[in-house]
Amino acid sequence: MPKETRFTVESVKAEGATIANIMTDVKTGVQYLLAVYPNVGSGVTLMVDEDGKPLLNK
Repeated sequence: MPKETRFTVESVKAEGATIANIMTDVKTGVQYLLAVYPNVGSGVTLMVDEDGKPLLNK
């Protein structure tokens, strides 16, 4: 039985980043940003709206 895919990934452009992806949790709709910067590192962060609440993919 194949496992269910938990995240969808969309590539986006971001200044200075070599890779920038928006990852969406398909169960909750919560979105995260993954950015990779050359010679610096990478990071994942929760995307939030203007009120500081998690950004949801509708």
